[in-house]
Amino acid sequence: MRRPTQAHLAGTAALFLLTAAISGTTVAVVTSEADALLAWKASLVDASALSNWTRGTPVCDWVGVSCNINGLIRELNLPGLGLSGELDTLDTAALPDLAALVLSRNNLGGPIPAGILRLRSLELLDLSGNRFNDSIPPQLGDMPSLASLYLYNNNLVGKISRQLCNLLSVRSLDMSNNRLAGELPNCCKIPAAVGSHNCSLKSLYLAGNGFIGTFPPVLEGCNSLDTLDMGNNKFFGVVPPWIGSQIPLLRILSLKSNNFTGEIPLELSRLSQLQLLDMANNSLTGSIPVTFGSLTSMKHPQNLSTTELPNEWKYYDRINIIWKGHEQKFGKEIQLLTGIDLSGNLLSRCIPEELTNLQGIQFLNLSRNHLSCSIPENIGSLTFLESLDLSSNELTGAIPPSISSLSWLTTLNVSNNLLSGKIPTGNQLQTLTDPSIYSNNSGLCGFPLNISCANTSLAPVERNGEEEDHWMYYCVIAGIVSGLWLWFGMLFTVKSWRCCFLSFVDGMHVKL
Repeated sequence: MRRPTQAHLAGTAALFLLTAAISGTTVAVVTSEADALLAWKASLVDASALSNWTRGTPVCDWVGVSCNINGLIRELNLPGLGLSGELDTLDTAALPDLAALVLSRNNLGGPIPAGILRLRSLELLDLSGNRFNDSIPPQLGDMPSLASLYLYNNNLVGKISRQLCNLLSVRSLDMSNNRLAGELPNCCKIPAAVGSHNCSLKSLYLAGNGFIGTFPPVLEGCNSLDTLDMGNNKFFGVVPPWIGSQIPLLRILSLKSNNFTGEIPLELSRLSQLQLLDMANNSLTGSIPVTFGSLTSMKHPQNLSTTELPNEWKYYDRINIIWKGHEQKFGKEIQLLTGIDLSGNLLSRCIPEELTNLQGIQFLNLSRNHLSCSIPENIGSLTFLESLDLSSNELTGAIPPSISSLSWLTTLNVSNNLLSGKIPTGNQLQTLTDPSIYSNNSGLCGFPLNISCANTSLAPVERNGEEEDHWMYYCVIAGIVSGLWLWFGMLFTVKSWRCCFLSFVDGMHVKL
């Protein structure tokens, strides 16, 4: 009986020592994490917002620090705290469980350290809105767990390394508003048919850089992509028709302010989820596709998804658009915004009547093109339209009366066209009192212009009606007078009927 008891005591002791060893290891890691963060805090020029980062306060209670169930740091969330300094003094090896590092909207600078690769559990890296410079470290492409990378609004320069091709596997990638340049790496030129790349991108932001080259062929394999912003770069060539079939889930497509040429592909109308299309300030030619009238999500805005994402910090929407004449940034509310901007191109011919089928759109900007013909008669059917800009084209005819039924319209511009006739009145139009929105249309008259329709040429319909009344009146009077005074001789009668005939001819001439 003695030997089993001793064995039991020995086993218990061994278990105790093992537990102590494990506990000691955990304590060592926690201490290492605290030391790493305190050392980084000490290196910052301004860390006043981290005043409770002290040894007297538990690490998991520090500002911006979140821990997992094991007491290890999982998230470091420090946006907009005015932190100044650099990131290379942070010992990333001491944070093995860190899944989210958010340092956006601070004053951090210097290069992005290559040592960030040691954060093997990192899923979200947000360094946006700082002063980071130099090139993007290629090592970011080798982070196995990375799902979202936000580097926008910094001073990053140089070309994109081919090693960063691995970032196609992340969910959301935003490198916009830096000074990146050159062509995208070779991985972005592999046809999708080769099947040699794996694209999991849901959102891609490249706007506001100096990228050149054609539309990236690699995106043909990104069938989960629903937000693509390539605006304000130097991309050129045609907009590929395969967008309509190979990126079927696109909700937001911005190609504005590039050098794209050729016609707008009809295939874009196959994008049933498309709610925002911005192709402004390119050199696109041809006509506006009639098939745009079938864009499903613009016809039925109630189809737009407002479902909450399962892990909100992994994905988000953000885009800049010209809204009511001013550039504005939209975030989560972008999910409920619909519209088309084709301004500043070389588009010609008529505005398709079919566009009036898009009853859910909130803005339509077709300004600064070479569009002709008249404004679609059913423009008033765009029930939710808040902003309409048709300025600087070659539009003719009268402004359709139906425009007065646009009860949400707060911004209108039809200046610099060839429009004529009386400006429609009533309802929401009465609140648009700036005469400049109708300026440089020599034939327009009425409120809010200081041009009376009584003192100028009226619209053809109105003028015809007025002239028709005149010549009919003259004919009747001439006939009565001729009958009553028949005895004064045939000469008078001939002259009277000649007057009637000439009035009729003159009226018909005006009507035609």
